[in-house]
Amino acid sequence: MNYYYEHDNANVHRGVHTLAERATADYEAAREKVRHFINAKSTKEILFTRGTTTGLNWVTKYAEQQLQSGDEIVISIMEHHANLVPWQQVAQKTGAVLKYVYIKDGMLDMDDLREKITDKTQFVSMTHVSNVLGTINPIKEISDIAHSHGSMMVVDGAQSTPHMKVDVQALGADFFVFSGHKMCAPTGIGVLYGREALLNLMNPVEFGGEMIDFVFEQESTWAELPWRFEAGTPNISGGIALGAAIDYLENIGMDEIHKHERELMDYIMPKLRKIEGLSIYGPEDEQYRTGVISFNLDGVHAHDVTGALDMEGIAVRAGHHCAQPLFKYLDLAATVRASFYIYNTKADCDKFVEALILIKEFFNGTF
Repeated sequence: MNYYYEHDNANVHRGVHTLAERATADYEAAREKVRHFINAKSTKEILFTRGTTTGLNWVTKYAEQQLQSGDEIVISIMEHHANLVPWQQVAQKTGAVLKYVYIKDGMLDMDDLREKITDKTQFVSMTHVSNVLGTINPIKEISDIAHSHGSMMVVDGAQSTPHMKVDVQALGADFFVFSGHKMCAPTGIGVLYGREALLNLMNPVEFGGEMIDFVFEQESTWAELPWRFEAGTPNISGGIALGAAIDYLENIGMDEIHKHERELMDYIMPKLRKIEGLSIYGPEDEQYRTGVISFNLDGVHAHDVTGALDMEGIAVRAGHHCAQPLFKYLDLAATVRASFYIYNTKADCDKFVEALILIKEFFNGTF
């Protein structure tokens, strides 16, 4: 990102001077890195966006054109608001029915899913990994069920793409979205993958420069994929930096990253479960979760736990984590959420557990 601003800093796809050509080459090279990273068939299927939320909004705009009253949309109760609120809006505008698949023991209830997806279902939109529970959903199995009913499969990959190898073709995803900032790239850059045949049916969401082919006084024609969806000056430095982040992750190896997180979870979870009064949410079996741990400490508000951990130099989140329907379903006001990644160590795990024990003793008056 810094190199782009210091050495090139020109707009892409327009100029023929040296700086513009270098910037364009680097930007489009990043698109190819994304294509390879998620195993899309073509760079035409890779659209740069502002992030996961933008990508999902683009998909729901397309859904709005396709849906009619009585059609069905199926999502899960564990969805982030970004994969929930846009579908609510589509249902309200079109008269489609929004149906929820619920959870059992911290995991998606597949029996409920099979019942909810019918021949009336036009779109199934599911998170690959829950940002609250850390649950890894069986997307391939879900997409097979969706496709057997003629439904399109939309996948929120924000929480999976940084943590495990993703193959959009193997998953059976018709659309797949993710954000750069969760995978060591800057904020403000993301990706919407869509099968080329579907993207060719979609209308652009934004209009203006760069996304056009010919402009006349009363009408215009659109550029080819993927540029018809990228109006105006794009986040050039963000796209290039996303490519660099992919280089970094692939150098480590996505399987190694997943293995590292598994080892951390296998190390810390038994220690956390020994803390009396600590409630952990999500799957009991560690193989079905990523490095996300949501929990509460009896008698201590989640925000108080978070503030106390911050005083120990430990950064976590507290609240409903943009998943209010899930929290209503679980009858919870809030949880503390700790997120582990490639930069965390077993020493971090030990410090985290020790801090929680101290916080518990402090609030219980036994410190």
